Amino acid sequence: MTGGQTMTKFQLITKGLIKENPTFVLLLGMCPTLATTTSAINGMSMGLATMFVLVLSNMAISAVAKVIPDKVRIPAYIVIIATFVTLLQFVMQAYTPAIYETLGIFIPLIVVNCIVLGRAEAFANKNSVVDSACDGLGIGLGFTLSLTVLGVIREILGSGSAFGFKFLPGDGILCFVLAPGAFMVLGYLIVLFHKLTDKKNK
Repeated sequence: MTGGQTMTKFQLITKGLIKENPTFVLLLGMCPTLATTTSAINGMSMGLATMFVLVLSNMAISAVAKVIPDKVRIPAYIVIIATFVTLLQFVMQAYTPAIYETLGIFIPLIVVNCIVLGRAEAFANKNSVVDSACDGLGIGLGFTLSLTVLGVIREILGSGSAFGFKFLPGDGILCFVLAPGAFMVLGYLIVLFHKLTDKKNK
C-alpha cells in the first residue's frame, strides 16, 4: 500500500476519526459542516450521505484508476463521484424525502466536496479497492461523528432539544442555530479536540 505499508485495515478506518479527522484536523468540507448542522439529525444525515459517496467512489476510482489517462484524471473522478451522488439523491428522494428537502443543495454539492475529491486523488487512485473502501469508511465516519456532535450541541443550545429529546427548559438561544453559533461551536470543538488528542499523544 502506497504511503503506509504497515497500516492495517483497522488503522485505515480509525485514522479518519482522530489523526485525519476531516472536520477538526484537516478542516475540509466547511460549507456543509456549518450549514447543515442546525440540528443533530441534519448533521448526521449529511455525514452519512457523504460517507456513502466516499466509500463507493473510492472503490470505483481505485478499480479504474490505472486505465484513466492522466490528462483527464480529475474530470473522470468527478463523473464517477457525480454518478454516486445522483444514485444517493434518488434513494433519499424515495425513502427520506423530508431530510432530502431539508439538506437541499448540499446533497448535489457532494460532487465537488473537497473531502470526496481529495480522498480520490490522495488515496484511492494509488491503493487497492479494499484499502480505498476502508479509507472512505474511516473518513466518512469521522465526518459523520463531527457533524453529529456539532449538530447536537447547536440544537441543544439553540432549541433545548436534540433527536426529539428535551434537554434544556425554554426555547434555547437562537444564535446557536444561526451562522454565528455555527462558527462559535465549531471553534470551541476544534480547540477541545486538539487539547484531548495532544494529551493522548504525549
